[in-house]
Amino acid sequence: MGEDPGRLYRLDGVTHIAGVINDEPRRCISSVRRQQGMRLDERYVPYLQMAGLYHLARLNDRWFRLDKPLVSAFVERWWPETHTFHMPFGECTITLQDVAYHLGLPVDEDYVSGFLTDFHLYIEGGRPAWQWFRELLGVLSPENQVQKFAVNCTWFQETFGECPDGADEETIRRFARAYIMMLLGTQLFADKSGNRIHIRWLPYVAQLEEMGRYSWGSAALAWLYRCMCRVANRHVVKLAGPLQLLQSWIFWRFPSFRPTGYDELSWPLASRYRYCFVLCILIVFIFDYESNFIVE
Repeated sequence: MGEDPGRLYRLDGVTHIAGVINDEPRRCISSVRRQQGMRLDERYVPYLQMAGLYHLARLNDRWFRLDKPLVSAFVERWWPETHTFHMPFGECTITLQDVAYHLGLPVDEDYVSGFLTDFHLYIEGGRPAWQWFRELLGVLSPENQVQKFAVNCTWFQETFGECPDGADEETIRRFARAYIMMLLGTQLFADKSGNRIHIRWLPYVAQLEEMGRYSWGSAALAWLYRCMCRVANRHVVKLAGPLQLLQSWIFWRFPSFRPTGYDELSWPLASRYRYCFVLCILIVFIFDYESNFIVE
């Protein structure tokens, strides 16, 4: 597959970045994670706890900075066929236990499933998707803020950024639904656009009391695996997904990379840092491809 027998390919024929690392030694991934501006209102907390997303909301309330050189080095070690990092000492990967420890998400109960394009056909009662959006959130987004089945993130945050003082319970529920959709769309299941919130989460936020029976942790891990496989392609540099999970796992499993203050007690583990600065020289030393990662 290909003319150069020494080049490293994935099973689908796409060139893995590790196979051409000598040609692109300074390649660095870029993050499309959006640091949203919706404040965590105390009135949302009961709904977030019912949904199993309260710890994620607490993490979202902190500023998060991705160490791009560090994450790029791990991307180069990612093997799409096995969903593992190939290290000089063996293989390792992020597990469901890690998701529970680092993000505080539920990892059992029912699986999360759905459709990206035809989900509106399966809405209860067969109602149009945007009609349901208006019923659940109390407002309909302008046409110029809609891209097929996704809403512009800026408009969404401006509309639902602050729940009015003295709001009744139904209004609080609407704003809580919007906050949860923002968490799912920008923190756990973000795509590479970085500026849209898909309305496929409507069937879940329609029943806030039932959201806690879903395994959000396993869905987030599957999405991270998929994003890692995509960015392992030498032609892709944008990385989406639950990046706090990825970086916190690196700090936890590789103590040499931990920033100052990470060892302080805090739960979940991803809340142990606010700013992440790591000496790149350590990365170069440990991820020495010429001596440790030879393609047979």
